[in-house]
Amino acid sequence: MSKVCQITGRRVQVGNNVSHSKRRTKRTFEPNLKVKKFFLVEESRWITLKVSTQGIRTINKIGLKNALAKAQELGLIGIY
Repeated sequence: MSKVCQITGRRVQVGNNVSHSKRRTKRTFEPNLKVKKFFLVEESRWITLKVSTQGIRTINKIGLKNALAKAQELGLIGIY
């Protein structure tokens, strides 16, 4: 799987390493992804998602069902 959060859509970003002499080389900033299981109460089953830590906070704040609906609306996940 790719390194993309299934809730927030965060993905790998590209930037520069800058040395003391200001020499620039390419590097990547990877999101802090975790594979986590969530219990969907409405359907009484477990769902495994690859989410960033910000995505976990979003789920805690607005609820799993709302977060999944918003992610599906944005096209980040298909049928869960």
